[in-house]
Amino acid sequence: VVVLLAMIELGWLIIKDILSPPLLILEIEELLDIFGLFLLVLIGVELLETIKTYLKENVIHVEVVFPLAIIAIARKVIILDVKQTPGITLIGIACIIFALSAGYYLLKKALAANKSSSARMDGQEKSGAP
Repeated sequence: VVVLLAMIELGWLIIKDILSPPLLILEIEELLDIFGLFLLVLIGVELLETIKTYLKENVIHVEVVFPLAIIAIARKVIILDVKQTPGITLIGIACIIFALSAGYYLLKKALAANKSSSARMDGQEKSGAP
């Protein structure tokens, strides 16, 4: 329901901004509002999918949570007013982005290594090799 209402608000915001004078021209602030709301809807949809998966399987899929967090911090960076934000906050956001990116990279690397080792184990079981 919340995501549906946010999608309706996004559609209304786009129509209102496009039809307001000057026609078909969007100001920077309007574009930032639209992008921010679009990413918020995307985060909501992904969060609902994560919750649905958790309720079905009772397992949190970390490979879904990392991209969700990266989208959330990207939204924050897009709507952030750099001129009014303290430098320490920008450094903190940069650290969060680095930590999420490194964590996602390591997770993907571990999942790929796990998949290749399990494929090798399956091949050994089929051939009868120890």
